[in-house]
Amino acid sequence: MTQDPNDNVYCNNTINQSQTIDVTETIVYIPVCFFGIILNAFAIWVFFCRMGKWTETRVYMTNLALSDFLFVCILPLKIIYRAQTVTIPCLIMECAYFINRYMSVFLITITAVDRYIAITYPLRAKDIRSPLKSVVVCGVLWTLMISLLCIAKVMDDRTKGICFRKINKEPSPHLFASVIWGFLIPLTILSFCSIEVTRKLKKKKRTHPHEARLIQKAINIICANIIVFIICFLPLHVAILIQFIADSTDASCTKRAKISFFLDHAGILANTNCCLDAICYYFVNKEFQEVSLELTTKYQSSENEDSDVF
Repeated sequence: MTQDPNDNVYCNNTINQSQTIDVTETIVYIPVCFFGIILNAFAIWVFFCRMGKWTETRVYMTNLALSDFLFVCILPLKIIYRAQTVTIPCLIMECAYFINRYMSVFLITITAVDRYIAITYPLRAKDIRSPLKSVVVCGVLWTLMISLLCIAKVMDDRTKGICFRKINKEPSPHLFASVIWGFLIPLTILSFCSIEVTRKLKKKKRTHPHEARLIQKAINIICANIIVFIICFLPLHVAILIQFIADSTDASCTKRAKISFFLDHAGILANTNCCLDAICYYFVNKEFQEVSLELTTKYQSSENEDSDVF
């Protein structure tokens, strides 16, 4: 294969693109961090302090809110460490960043599986599901995610390079594994569960017309969840797969620059998921709506009292 005479220029551009991406990340992450911290902190407070009985869904959503809160707190550090060389703090930030990203993916998937069991097998669900079992599942998932990603970082043996950026041309099996295990398999499970639950709900909608509005709302929520999941995570993992193919085929630096540009922007899109999850809590959980309404009513009442004083 003949080498592109501009390859070295483009290779340098691939690295220098980080300056442009830093600006984009700063513009996007400022509102994402602001709203993400507020929404997820509020969600954690509601789940822990304002609800009564613990349910399976509440356990999963509390863990998801915690994961998203930690993730959004890491985003400013990602901007700080991005242009720096690889150090121990950098590797810790990278590890925490990916742990919370894929915790979000798997918690969304587990919640869909739990919903599928509850609706498809209502009688058996009483034996299969329980809040305690959900806590155990979340504990195992956190342990696995932390262990696997820490092992992956150790096996990478990165003693040089740039933080949060792959600059060598060696294909990484960890990247390929993240596409399969971190996206395709969860997407397949999520799609199957969502389709089956939607089918069951539509059937119930025909036999229980008096509940049609409530059932349709549940269907809309399920559809919105999977659409948000696909929009946020599909471009990123397509970009990761393309990068893996480029590394395996020794692609030119011209192509690498374009792939790097696509990958960086797809990553920014994926990171907005930490805000979108928090918005979904309001629509999914009835108690969450009630607490929000209660706080809004109290706030309006206090404003009215203040206006009466003046």
